Amino acid sequence: MNTKQIFIILVHAFTGWALCAATMMIGMAVMSIANAMIVHAIAAPIIFTVVSLVYFTRYNYTSPIATALIFVSFVILVDLFLVGLVINRSLEMFTSPLGTWIPFGLIFAATYITGFFVTRGQQPQDVRISG
Repeated sequence: MNTKQIFIILVHAFTGWALCAATMMIGMAVMSIANAMIVHAIAAPIIFTVVSLVYFTRYNYTSPIATALIFVSFVILVDLFLVGLVINRSLEMFTSPLGTWIPFGLIFAATYITGFFVTRGQQPQDVRISG
């Protein structure tokens, strides 16, 4: 995988994370934290299904399992370092299954299942992008 391909998959991971973060921020502004977490847990797999659909139909540089691992790892790392340590200055959010662990699992599952069905019978592209 070349640098441009890595950049493309990370942009997709970031897009999914940013949409989930916006869901949480808006949710916390207009409803209780408990309800915001429920909405986020429902929205996260929907968001990542759409992001994965775009990624697999346009690029497909990685297998469904690799993509799911990359996407969920990106989300966990950004939540840990940016949200937990920088913004909240606490890792308390990781004690909530509904706030973190369930959405992480659903993001992984949504990405993997989307990739599985979109790429059935195909191999990841090994396309060299010049530029």
